[in-house]
Amino acid sequence: MRQLKPGARLRSAVCSTEIIVIKAPSNPLELSCGGAAMLEPPGPPDAGAAPAPGADGGTAMGKRYVNADSSLEVLCTRAGAGSLFADRAPLGFRESRALPSSD
Repeated sequence: MRQLKPGARLRSAVCSTEIIVIKAPSNPLELSCGGAAMLEPPGPPDAGAAPAPGADGGTAMGKRYVNADSSLEVLCTRAGAGSLFADRAPLGFRESRALPSSD
């Protein structure tokens, strides 16, 4: 488990996914990608490593991911094959807010 802070950069150990923490909870949690704990950059994924089955849904660059109670929000800065999890619960897309019309 690790105490996350806004602005922290992390990378996956098993794919090319890289993220920036936008909003962090006050309690420590385990952030993982593809079934493996996320690491501090720099560095490439482990040679021969691949996302675990069930954790291979992928991430999309530029998308924001949040946990169920929205206490954690991360921005994907580099896409990869692994899925993001916080304390073994999958992170979902944060829905975009509609902009007001400018008539």
